[in-house]
Amino acid sequence: MKLSQTGMSTVKLNNIDEMYPGQSILLKTGQLVQYGAGLFGYNTIPLLVRRNIEKIITETLNKYGCIEVLLPTLQPDTIWKNSGRYEHYVNDGTMLITESNKGTFCLAPTGEEAVLEFAREKLKSYKNLPVTYYQIGEKYRNEIRTRGYLLRGKSFPMLDAYSFDIDEKGMEKSYENARKAFLEIFEKIGMPVIPIVADNGAMGGKKSEEFMLISDQGEDKILYNEETKVGLNTEILEREDYKEYLEKEYGITDISKFKEIRTMELGHIFQLGTRYSEMMQGIYINQDGKEELYYMGCYGIGVSRTLAALYEQCIINDPKWGPCGFVLPESVAPYIIQIVPKMDNIEKVELANKLYEILNKNGISAILDDRENMQIGSKIKDCKVLGTPYMIVLGDKTEGEILELENNKTGEKQNLTIEKLIEKFKN
Repeated sequence: MKLSQTGMSTVKLNNIDEMYPGQSILLKTGQLVQYGAGLFGYNTIPLLVRRNIEKIITETLNKYGCIEVLLPTLQPDTIWKNSGRYEHYVNDGTMLITESNKGTFCLAPTGEEAVLEFAREKLKSYKNLPVTYYQIGEKYRNEIRTRGYLLRGKSFPMLDAYSFDIDEKGMEKSYENARKAFLEIFEKIGMPVIPIVADNGAMGGKKSEEFMLISDQGEDKILYNEETKVGLNTEILEREDYKEYLEKEYGITDISKFKEIRTMELGHIFQLGTRYSEMMQGIYINQDGKEELYYMGCYGIGVSRTLAALYEQCIINDPKWGPCGFVLPESVAPYIIQIVPKMDNIEKVELANKLYEILNKNGISAILDDRENMQIGSKIKDCKVLGTPYMIVLGDKTEGEILELENNKTGEKQNLTIEKLIEKFKN
């Protein structure tokens, strides 16, 4: 990518939001555009980061045997009335609806109804089970209290997956499969989440866990045991049977060593049992030719919330000015190297273009800062704003084709030939 084609200009990072500095920088530099409360547009870099997160999710779930589908986000009100949840979502103001001469339609806040409509036509026999369907798509909720920019919006991309099994034992196995996949997904993204014991709440069902990131920016408080690395949502303690529940479902008999910490929820998994199958006639024919209800599980990751949390986690600070940009993990960074040439030096510009072409031919994603009439110091600052992990500055000190590669996270510098640079990143 050539920066001259993006229309990007240098912006002074003043009055950064202290609570959410990462997303504040994205907004001030035009990488996010806010259209209204909880509604955002993505510029190219955060959009590509989001797609890389989605790619990790997709590849990992495929590896664990899940099946990708795509369900409509605009849905007739009839499927919600069939489940009995239409009045609830409309009365509390969560669901966005539109009326037309063709009927009333809903913008989906979640996917249980749609996936059951989908599954009933496909999973008619025990021979078709078990299966886990998943999709990554937009969800819509009329959040009255939007918070933290992308952390809680009205429109947001989400991974939602649903497992269908013949019995409770199968459901538990699918749940564990999804749990392992989620832990692997967050590890690949670079997010050290903690799976914690949670209450199923309005979702119903038997058991659930939230995937929490320890963060002062989070709106959740959990109890966490640093020795065992086990956590639980404080909502659990509101249950009259919480002691029995914790011991039976999670083997926790003593919470005296658990301490309260603040966290941010990035994912949630549920064992739903037959609740939604009962509401919407989710039936298959068993081995004896009799009708049985699906045992279901539900698994979700907030994609935009994960993106926002990642940017907040990757903040770098200038000793004088405070938050000044990011260094994105290589696993999700859309561009690995940013080339910053001195534009009034013809030799350096030619070297920059040569390097840019060679890197792209070798599959090493690079940004060329070819903007003219800008100080090289301003370009270096912009490299950090874009979150590129590595930078090569081609200035007056550059000798021949020996390149100085700087790690933007550690500040470590390394002198390399073009051949050695290619070898480093190909390996």
